[in-house]
Amino acid sequence: MSTRSGTANSPGTGASTDVTAALSLWLTPVEEYAAREAPVSGAVTLHHFGYVDMITCAAGPLGLTRGPGPAAQDTPESVALLVPRAGAVQVAQDGRGACVESGDLALIDLGRAFSVEQEGPCRILLFRLPVHALHVPMADLRRATGRVLTPPAAVDALLTPLLGYLDEAAARLPAGVAERLGGVVTDAVADLIGELSEEAESPARSGPRQLVLTIRQYIERHLGDPELSAERIAAAHFISVRYLHRVFEGEGITVSRLIQRRRVEQCARELSRRGRVSPSLGVVAARWGFRSAAHFSRAFKAVHGHPPQHWRQLVLMSGAGAGAGSAGAAGGVPGGTGLGLDERDV
Repeated sequence: MSTRSGTANSPGTGASTDVTAALSLWLTPVEEYAAREAPVSGAVTLHHFGYVDMITCAAGPLGLTRGPGPAAQDTPESVALLVPRAGAVQVAQDGRGACVESGDLALIDLGRAFSVEQEGPCRILLFRLPVHALHVPMADLRRATGRVLTPPAAVDALLTPLLGYLDEAAARLPAGVAERLGGVVTDAVADLIGELSEEAESPARSGPRQLVLTIRQYIERHLGDPELSAERIAAAHFISVRYLHRVFEGEGITVSRLIQRRRVEQCARELSRRGRVSPSLGVVAARWGFRSAAHFSRAFKAVHGHPPQHWRQLVLMSGAGAGAGSAGAAGGVPGGTGLGLDERDV
């Protein structure tokens, strides 16, 4: 793991005592509230966890601000997770302000105006994360800034102990381990942002039950799209995949299995049509979003207990009529399709 501590002008040469200069270099350009006779002193260190930087800052009374000007063009969009370890910090951004105490968390968008103030001695951690690694909408980020963040139990059980461990063990972690732990921190922060956004918006907007009905209708309209997935559905409804799975918990079926089952049911409906020309298995499977013969066969058997070719023959011999749950076909079953389906496959 790479570790640097030093002044803004010469990182890596010793302990930093110029807090403002060090944070301007390693976090984002900041200024003090008021001119002072001497720069604010303290101890600032920097540790790298892959693309995640952890800055520890121990200082006395401090007032720092970032103005509304744009960040440098070569500076990637980043956020900072603020974690007080001792003392309290006042944070303000986006017209909101909060007192963040030991045990609390707060999020700062480093590309926009904010202020951080300490009235007394304080020790804080600042985890700097690139926005692109979080994979969350900017609107969700802005909802989470300038307030105390309370992680849901599932996130808190992982995130809080991990942040404390990184604070204590940063200097002795091997580079590979440190990089992996940085990824864990990023995922946990993304989950935290997603959870808070969903709790704030989704129930008020439509209610979980209405959202389920809306998503089911969306699935029906897009069954034939091979790219239909939980990720695409979540994006289309402006929610996270995690929240999508949560609202389906009471449905007795996962989103992926629902898509697969509805595709099989539509395929069975087509294969059950009686007539002089029965539809090709491969054409029907491709029409309803199946990418391969093997996938189609496994999915069909999971629903109906038989591979599609065998099921079709059984229904034909039984003389059942057309329907979504039964099938009959006249004549032979064409093989050799775009999916490569033939009797050996199915």
